[in-house]
Amino acid sequence: MDNKDTAHSHLLSFLNAIPPVDFCCVYGSTLHSTGPGKSTMVDYILGVSDPLQWHSENLKMNADHYASWMITNVADKLGVGVHFNPYVTWNDKMLKYGVVRMHDLIQDILNWESFYLSGRLQKPVNMLVDNLDIETINSVNLRAAVSAALLLLPPKFTEEDLYAKICSLSYMGDVRMLFAEDRNKVKKIVQGQFDLFQSMYKPFLEEYEGKDFLRFSSSKNQLANISQDCGLPVTHLHISFLPPTVRSQMGMKIGKKKVISESGKVGNGNDLGFGSREEAAKCMQKALRRTVMVSSARQAVSGVLTVGGVKAARYLTSKMCKAWRSWTRT
Repeated sequence: MDNKDTAHSHLLSFLNAIPPVDFCCVYGSTLHSTGPGKSTMVDYILGVSDPLQWHSENLKMNADHYASWMITNVADKLGVGVHFNPYVTWNDKMLKYGVVRMHDLIQDILNWESFYLSGRLQKPVNMLVDNLDIETINSVNLRAAVSAALLLLPPKFTEEDLYAKICSLSYMGDVRMLFAEDRNKVKKIVQGQFDLFQSMYKPFLEEYEGKDFLRFSSSKNQLANISQDCGLPVTHLHISFLPPTVRSQMGMKIGKKKVISESGKVGNGNDLGFGSREEAAKCMQKALRRTVMVSSARQAVSGVLTVGGVKAARYLTSKMCKAWRSWTRT
């Protein structure tokens, strides 16, 4: 068994120590081929049908996980539906896991209601359990991410620029980026997982190239240079791929109430009446920024309540130290 298989088996083995889940993915440094180091915290997202029942069962199996069970109801009302428990020690590894109701996970993937976990799933993850085929459902999320990023990019850009813009979507307006995140976070994520971004988004880019929305040319460093069609018809198409919640918010921001068709669905880009690509991009950016700002603030408050003051202070201090180093490094 090679190092990659060993790391994968170790990640799976944690699931034997907790109640069954319908969905599980890991993200961050665990995706690197070398696997996480001993000092690296392994990040899990766990999807379950009933978080309250799951936490109750988990408490019986792991009494030291009490904090995440104690005020789930309070955190559910204040946060965005995912409850994180950091600094869990298991098999000489430090873990952080977040528990989310499957219904809430799917709704965020399809509608970007909080743009919290949907934003996470726009970046590379390693899915360990997928009983409800979230990978297929998430293709709607990935297509929307590509369209949103293209609306914000200039006529010509590089492949790395595209992935960086996709990666940055869910950080726009994030209160943590002001003081508790590495300012180079997006760049590090994209450069460290570039091949994974390529495999995630290749089907959509090939489709867009086939429709002549995108044109690719190789560069000396083998990274693709891309040019895009910035005309209004393609702009309206990109808008139509955005989640209904986002399109509705965009409609309200330009002075229209929800644009609803006879079928009861939110209208497409043509219905919103944008006269230019720039107007549409600016409006979308404002809508996403507000969604992220609200959800990140709510989740920050929820996190303190869920894990308690000591763990929250420890986690925040660690994040702030990383952020400070990124700002002071020359």
